[in-house]
Amino acid sequence: MLSLPKKLDLKTPPVSPERKKELQLFEKHAGIRFRKADFLNLAFCHRSYTNENPDIHDNNEKLEFLGDSVLGIVVSDYLFRLLTDKTEGDLARIKSFVVSEDSLEIIAKALRVDNFILIGKGEEYSGGRSKKAILADAMEAVIGAYYLDSGFKSSKHFILRLMIPEIQKVLEDRHKKDYKTLLQEYVQKRYKTYPRYHLVKKTGPDHNRTFWIEVEFEGKKYGPGKGKNKKDAEQMAAGIAYETVNKNKKREIPD
Repeated sequence: MLSLPKKLDLKTPPVSPERKKELQLFEKHAGIRFRKADFLNLAFCHRSYTNENPDIHDNNEKLEFLGDSVLGIVVSDYLFRLLTDKTEGDLARIKSFVVSEDSLEIIAKALRVDNFILIGKGEEYSGGRSKKAILADAMEAVIGAYYLDSGFKSSKHFILRLMIPEIQKVLEDRHKKDYKTLLQEYVQKRYKTYPRYHLVKKTGPDHNRTFWIEVEFEGKKYGPGKGKNKKDAEQMAAGIAYETVNKNKKREIPD
């Protein structure tokens, strides 16, 4: 029979007195208390920071992996018990919005996670502290660290306090939409084809690019959308297209 290891093999970064005060400030924002400050400190440690000190400590990626799973089971359990009339497909769709990168970024910003992340100089220079993926990953890592530190019951309470407002947004249709998926479903159903995205231009220096992208289907172009990466620019272009075709569709309906 397999047995769980008794000791966690995590190389956590040292916590100086100054850093401990910073972490306590985050705990105050988040309304939680860690028994081991080094767990929380590791949750904020981005890969780029570790790469500059490879022999000293780990990064937060394993905590992110764990936090993603804990977050998933807590939200799934809550939705399963709350929405008893929904199908599996409905629950999966709602969950995908609730635990999305967009939702986690909103929560991370509310908790001021960007002030506490440890990142490398190059990543700092390129605006990494405010990147959506880095903020969302750090938030999942914090959840994973809190689970290790304080157990499932405490982490569940913490997650639900953060996530129930996001669940309400989805149920009331106030959440940020995945316009690329919505547009693809619409175009595929109506025209039996797929929207195509084209890069129009990119501006700015390498460390601070802005991308401009159009989306095209049925001989018409929409946009351009713009963003700091191609994914965000495509989402904006898809949003422009989706809102436009829906306005046109409403005009076609007679009074």
